[in-house]
Amino acid sequence: MKRVCIYPKDVSLLTGKSLRHAQMMLKNLKHLLGKDKFQYVTIEEFADYSGISIELIRKI
Repeated sequence: MKRVCIYPKDVSLLTGKSLRHAQMMLKNLKHLLGKDKFQYVTIEEFADYSGISIELIRKI
């Protein structure tokens, strides 16, 4: 089974930014999507937000 959600560590590895910056990116994305703090961000939502293709994200 493949993972559906993305975590700050994943965002940090993908973008080359610090872990804290990745946390801020996901926080901003959750705010834009109208999600609560406890809700997860999916890989598809992050791909749309960042412009990185889903295939590349899943590969890494």
